[in-house]
Amino acid sequence: MERIKPRKFAHVVYRTRRFDEMIAWYTKVFGAEVQFQSPVLAFVTYDEEHHRMAFLNLGAVDPEGKLDDRRGAVGVDHVAYTFGSLRDLLENYAQLKALGITPYWRLHHGITISMYYADPDGNQMEFQVEACPSVAAANAFMHGPGFAENPIGVEFDPDEWLARLRAGEPESGFMPRGVHQPVAPIRGNLFPQ
Repeated sequence: MERIKPRKFAHVVYRTRRFDEMIAWYTKVFGAEVQFQSPVLAFVTYDEEHHRMAFLNLGAVDPEGKLDDRRGAVGVDHVAYTFGSLRDLLENYAQLKALGITPYWRLHHGITISMYYADPDGNQMEFQVEACPSVAAANAFMHGPGFAENPIGVEFDPDEWLARLRAGEPESGFMPRGVHQPVAPIRGNLFPQ
């Protein structure tokens, strides 16, 4: 089978201790607007994408600075790439798994369905597919109570989902995320389990 590749670059997420300054700078430089902001997270866009940049406020997550001695505490958290369909995302997962490469986190964010990988140096990337039928629907979800209550998302089992897709279940059945679902635990190099 031919390798499945992302369709486009989606966004970059920055970890920062200058949360408000970073948001102000990026909105000025890119003529962008804030799509969602809480004390911990902010999502910003300058075009048709629901977010091109996101900011994680280390001051809110780690007020005592315990993570500052760790490599990469401030800087790029991850870069995201969008696939053309949920089937492409999950078939790519199967191809990578066969090569011994597996994601460390699998999340249905509500606006995207995503799998997070780390390269040998620990650089993190998100492979995603849009979960909303339009940018307007994604923006509405980000401004709604479900996203404010759970901006991280809900974990899923990609093997189970791929089996269901291969058995004929339509992709549309995987896209809606329930509003009152448990928040997935934060994972990755910054927040080890």
